[in-house]
Amino acid sequence: MRNLRALIFSVLFIQLSCNQHESSEYIQKLDNPELFQSAMQNLTDIVVYDIFSPPVASRVYLYPTIAAYEIIAAHQDKSFNSLAGQVKDLNEIPKSDNKAIIPNLAALFSFNSVGKKLIFSQDKMESFENEFYQKLVEYNVPKNVIKASKNYGEEVAQFILEWASKDMYSQTRTFPKYAIKEEDKYWKPTPPDYMDGIEPHWQEIRTMVLDSSNQFPPKDPLPFDLEKDSPFHKQLMEVFNVINGLTEEQVEIAKFWDCNPYVTHHKGHSMFATKKITPGGHWIGITSIATRKAKSSFADTINAYANVSIALFDAFISCWDEKWRTLVVRPETLINEHYDEEWLPLLQTPPFPEYTSGHSVISRAAAVTLTKIYGDNFSFVDTTEIAYGLPERSYKSFIHASEEAAISRLYGGIHYMMAITEGVSQGQKVGSYIASKLQTKKTSDRLLTLNTTNGEKKP
Repeated sequence: MRNLRALIFSVLFIQLSCNQHESSEYIQKLDNPELFQSAMQNLTDIVVYDIFSPPVASRVYLYPTIAAYEIIAAHQDKSFNSLAGQVKDLNEIPKSDNKAIIPNLAALFSFNSVGKKLIFSQDKMESFENEFYQKLVEYNVPKNVIKASKNYGEEVAQFILEWASKDMYSQTRTFPKYAIKEEDKYWKPTPPDYMDGIEPHWQEIRTMVLDSSNQFPPKDPLPFDLEKDSPFHKQLMEVFNVINGLTEEQVEIAKFWDCNPYVTHHKGHSMFATKKITPGGHWIGITSIATRKAKSSFADTINAYANVSIALFDAFISCWDEKWRTLVVRPETLINEHYDEEWLPLLQTPPFPEYTSGHSVISRAAAVTLTKIYGDNFSFVDTTEIAYGLPERSYKSFIHASEEAAISRLYGGIHYMMAITEGVSQGQKVGSYIASKLQTKKTSDRLLTLNTTNGEKKP
């Protein structure tokens, strides 16, 4: 009898030990940051496929990432602060006492659930989710754990989507299109497709951290003047001459940072289009590279993406406020009308006003954000564009990359120099302000002291 009890005890002990081992094993597997990297890459692939404009794409990245971050901050790692009270109108997410919930898993479910509501190709998200479920089976994650984590993730997703629904996006879908003004100084649709202006009301979208869309206005653009010696004319001719004398390196830089989500090609009576990553998507890609190089944990990876997505979102709003206020005409329009009707920029001119340069604004804001997290001497190899047929490029720092992204718009023939320099300044102010206000980590020895400038609103 005594031997039988001993045998039963031994069996139970072994079984319990095995269950604990299996449990710690699947929990360990779910702590792999590559799971979130895959989810983010899938979202980027869908953004490219669905051809979201750059500002709208920033919104698609924003809300799923915040949903995932809030779950991690509330349940997984107490070293992170909630974004509630730090970004506009966000309250604390619902909590759950269900012990079966694994926060990492809930965060992944929530990310996909929010993302699915913001895209068109929901079938592609569902296909990704099915593959993810299969992976959970392979990890031996108990069904009750999957169910509890999924239910909680979807609860948080609904909470975030309700908050997102109040950001004015839906309302701006019904606002009128831009009415073209005939004067030479104002923006007009550009070849080859003469598309309507993209998001002329984006400045009405609710910001995350900025007080308002015009908190950091750039200098007024140069007065329109086609007289030979005027400052404006000199900048126009600079674009003309740069394009006519591009070096091989300048061509490579321009194409690397093109990031036009929809480029049309016309040959005779036929037309086809190529889809590419957005400029914000490029910096999401750089975030992926940085987090991997730094060997960031699951939580730190989501933290980096959350900070960058917020900076990109607010930077687009700030830039679009200026674009649709000043309505500056593109170089291509003036050169074709007044100097050379056959002249073409290297890159296809995007369908919105010229001033300021969106690439310059959002790249510097993202670079400041990543510098806050990883330091100012973080070198990296940018492989983001390999998927689109372009070689990698190397950078000494995030700021270095942002500077090249900015000047690429002159080499592309789509921006005057002032739009670039003022765009960089605008992005610096936006990024620095957000970095000073947004405190996601409770302690960090990498946190840099960033100078901020309190912007003054234009009337």
